[in-house]
Amino acid sequence: MRRVRVVVRGRVQGVGYRYGMLRRATALGAVGWVRNRRDGTVEAEMEGTADQVEALIAWAHEGPPAARVDAVDVTDLDPTGEQGFVTRETL
Repeated sequence: MRRVRVVVRGRVQGVGYRYGMLRRATALGAVGWVRNRRDGTVEAEMEGTADQVEALIAWAHEGPPAARVDAVDVTDLDPTGEQGFVTRETL
């Protein structure tokens, strides 16, 4: 299992990016959470197989057609065994 934090910068809010990432992660069978942050980025933490995680990172570089991704920062984390995939409110 691999667990990562992904932060996406660019024109990603207001274009359904968070929901697109949620749908993609769910389709991949990953677990974790995703949220919009007040600084205009989208942040997600996910846990899954290496293939699931790599597929979501690849998707993050593109996202919905209306998005413009400037950068995708990926940080590896220790696995926790979370269950399900949820959205979280902005902090």
